[in-house]
Amino acid sequence: SDGSIRLHQMTSEYPLMQWNDSTNGQPIIALQWALTRPAVFFVLDASSSIYIWDLLENDLLPVAKEAIPSENIVTMALLGEPEKTNGLLGIALAKESGQIDVQCVKKKWALP
Repeated sequence: SDGSIRLHQMTSEYPLMQWNDSTNGQPIIALQWALTRPAVFFVLDASSSIYIWDLLENDLLPVAKEAIPSENIVTMALLGEPEKTNGLLGIALAKESGQIDVQCVKKKWALP
């Protein structure tokens, strides 16, 4: 609810990494790992901003942020085939109106 993210190892109750206030205090609505690149995850916050984290590039801050101000995004889902190395990764955004927007993710965050 405060924008904090914790990365846990399954064998420990303590986080390996913790990012406090990662969304400037906005609650996190959804978080999902990239299906084609294990070091990348996407975060959607309550202000309809998407943060892209690439832990191989920067493990302190997100590498990109995209604000979607036109309409509230209520959830997101990543689309891709992990067994293929073509680097195709999409993100589906469900809007408050019921519309779904599907966008392609840049290859630098999708290639294995």
